[in-house]
Amino acid sequence: MQDLDELTVTDVALAQMAGTENPRLKQIADGAVRHLHAFAREVNLTPEEWLTGIQFMTAVGQACTPLRQEFILLSDVLGLSAVVNALHDKKARELGSQSSLLGPFFREGAPDLPNGAQIVEHPTAEEIVVYGQVSDNDGTPLPGAVIQVWQTSERGLYDLQERHGESMDMRGIFRTDADGRYHFRTVRPLGYSIPMDGPVGELVKLQNRHGMRPSHIHCLISADGHRELVTALYFGDDPNIDSDTVFGVSRSLVVEATIDPASPVPGLRAVHYDFRLAAEAPGESGRVGADPTRLMKAAE
Repeated sequence: MQDLDELTVTDVALAQMAGTENPRLKQIADGAVRHLHAFAREVNLTPEEWLTGIQFMTAVGQACTPLRQEFILLSDVLGLSAVVNALHDKKARELGSQSSLLGPFFREGAPDLPNGAQIVEHPTAEEIVVYGQVSDNDGTPLPGAVIQVWQTSERGLYDLQERHGESMDMRGIFRTDADGRYHFRTVRPLGYSIPMDGPVGELVKLQNRHGMRPSHIHCLISADGHRELVTALYFGDDPNIDSDTVFGVSRSLVVEATIDPASPVPGLRAVHYDFRLAAEAPGESGRVGADPTRLMKAAE
């Protein structure tokens, strides 16, 4: 028997887990134990603080519903989602357009719409058009590429918030034409605050952060033989473009809506953006995020 202290307990814990048969599980669990123990030692964690952390994580779990994923939100505001996303991109055989976060409001089952359709059921603000082309990294157009888009309303709320998940709005699935081109109509989404009524929001308040995300349109793009692209287009004139609470903005994804003679819908301000998809590596997959409903079903 060995008397354990704050240093020796780490090696003993790792030794107990040494028989883990799955090598990847062993690598992840060992790393988590080493870093968690080192964290506790670094900050000299007290029993009261440890219990507060346990209570916080419990509250995060209790806040999760089929319409709300508080753990993904926590990962986002801590920058962990951005780190995982960057690591995922780093492993790619080649890079296409810059990726961004899927976010906690993605939903599967959005309606299939023809090119040019309006994704907002009852727009009450100026319409804009988003258009461009999807190609591979060599510039070859990709006909039949699937583009899923979703965004907040002009009031800064997703349909999960405005409609409580009862129906879909501000979402659509489009397919590129024979020349790899796409276009759809929408309204300028309003930048918004992350949900501040839960444990993650309370944490953000305690850190004196504004909790805001700049105006953006999410895009999830796929084509046979190519790496799925999770990204978003961010409006550069939003006041929070340089301080996104979830660290999702990249320079290459910043856009503006302008009068554009090349727009497929004359008379509307337009956002023009061409997406490039990288070639897919064998066995490659992984979105940093998921539909909250699916995560709840997986936990049952």
